[in-house]
Amino acid sequence: MTVQDLERQTFTEAWEQWHRQKEEVLAGPHGFLAIASLHWLSEGPARFEDAPGAWSSSAEGVVVELAEGEELTVDSAVVRGRYDFGVIAERDSLYIGAGDAVIEVAKRGGHDILRPRHPGNALRLAFTYTPAYAPDLSWVREGRFLPYDEPRPVTVGAAVEGLEHAYDSPGQVEFELDGAVHRLTTFNGKTPGSLMVLFTDQTSGVTTYAANRSLQIAPPDADDRVVLDFNRAGNLPCAYTDLATCPLPPAENRLRVAIEAGEKIPLERGGQP
Repeated sequence: MTVQDLERQTFTEAWEQWHRQKEEVLAGPHGFLAIASLHWLSEGPARFEDAPGAWSSSAEGVVVELAEGEELTVDSAVVRGRYDFGVIAERDSLYIGAGDAVIEVAKRGGHDILRPRHPGNALRLAFTYTPAYAPDLSWVREGRFLPYDEPRPVTVGAAVEGLEHAYDSPGQVEFELDGAVHRLTTFNGKTPGSLMVLFTDQTSGVTTYAANRSLQIAPPDADDRVVLDFNRAGNLPCAYTDLATCPLPPAENRLRVAIEAGEKIPLERGGQP
């Protein structure tokens, strides 16, 4: 086996581990595929078939009124009667125990929502895997981070019609592909200093999910160099279910080239094995 073969094998194994871990989270007992419904809360208390209590939302935050015999688990403590969750920050989620289910209480686009997650949800039980392009080292691209002097507010649409998401963008990343330079607006990633981009490309709606894909980028080095591994371009939850409120890419992140790497259209949306 050559050095190149070993490098390719190591790269493929690392990609397979990433993909496997991503799918384990997605299809876990209380992962996104376990979400059974999406409820938009209002000031009037409302009860739902798949969650105990009567739920309401106001400027003071989210409140649940539990009837006799109903209970929830909050931070490992059993609660009964009235419980005040307070104001939930934008894009934050609280996960509340309810028997073998978990109730997600969250804020998206300025609206408080409730998403019960049930291990027996049909979408989760039927899930097998997400098709993807074979990992290919040629889709690992070096790029450069172009930071703004100050973070810039960016508002994007959402998978839910009429909803908007607001982010602060720390800058753009640029990279070369097919002899042209492309720039993508970034948002903050999952870990300090890291970046995330939402994008579409010429495969979107053909072999990859039409609305969006996301790519996590490690923090730039001291010279603002970054690595974009498009093999790890992943689907957001809205690729699998209409019960997601995922953000859409900003207009400048709609690439006019084909990124034939990363995850493809899920089987649940008519994707091909």
